[in-house]
Amino acid sequence: MLQFIIRRTVGAAVTLFLIGAATFFLFVAGPSDYASLACGKDCSAARLEEIREVLGLNQPVAQQFWDFMSGIVMGRDFPTGHCSAPCLGQSFYSGDLVWDTIMDRFPLTVSLTIGAALVFLIVGLGTGMLAAFRRGSHVDKVATGASMVLSSFQIYFLGPIALMVLVYGTGLMEDPKYVPFTEDPFGWLVGLSIPMVVMATIFTAQYTRMSRSSLIEQLAEDHVRTARAKGMSQKYVFFRYAWRGSLIPIVTILGIDLSSLLGGAVVTELTFSLQGIGRLAVDGAVNKDLPLTMGVMLVGAFMILILNILVDIAYAWIDPRVRLS
Repeated sequence: MLQFIIRRTVGAAVTLFLIGAATFFLFVAGPSDYASLACGKDCSAARLEEIREVLGLNQPVAQQFWDFMSGIVMGRDFPTGHCSAPCLGQSFYSGDLVWDTIMDRFPLTVSLTIGAALVFLIVGLGTGMLAAFRRGSHVDKVATGASMVLSSFQIYFLGPIALMVLVYGTGLMEDPKYVPFTEDPFGWLVGLSIPMVVMATIFTAQYTRMSRSSLIEQLAEDHVRTARAKGMSQKYVFFRYAWRGSLIPIVTILGIDLSSLLGGAVVTELTFSLQGIGRLAVDGAVNKDLPLTMGVMLVGAFMILILNILVDIAYAWIDPRVRLS
């Protein structure tokens, strides 16, 4: 297992380096004038030259690339001061360090992602298991029908409806807001409950159908029928043999869905006026703040790689054959 984890980690490090290189050459070494974007509309020639000097754009591209990549690992110096590692540069718009700005918004986006994932895993897998266990019953038909309907909804449609009904219409809940979990766990849960559920709705429907079909397939396997023939109870066979085998295709798709949740955070944060990384990415694009945009891309890529490694480890634990591949 340790060698399996090391291989995945090394592969992720190489991938992250390639993403960082591609991001640099896409924005910095591309045809657009990096200094002009930082200078703005009313920019004098003296101010433009000063910005080129500050950003190091008067140096060869190879040196700029080295400064950018080494700054992530070792930090770098700017005329305004030292930027500790991981240094992703300074924002054109605010002048703040990009890493500090991202870290200020990071807990909110992670809270949304983890909360939504827990909702759709618990509700989706639980409903799918119940539907498979009661196959052909009214419970199965209701769960299958509801999942088909909910899977057609989108965040930008469900979000305003949830706000109109739960917040503005009935007053049962307050406007979504972020409260740090370490300060008030209950306030954290209540403040983000509506965005979490809205984000999880589509995935809940998907995992209900997936877990149901996977369990039904597992219940028809030879080893499950053999266990039944030996006199084992239905519940024991269901949870001991069928349920674990049904997790393999679910874990396979989980990594992709967790990445999709990070992307869905952009729409969710805009819908509920939350200041997370998704909103930060939009602000960076609108303000043409290239260091901020590059930093958000790199942090997002890093998170996706970490999630994929964790999913690979879970997959290898469920199916030991993966460790040998």
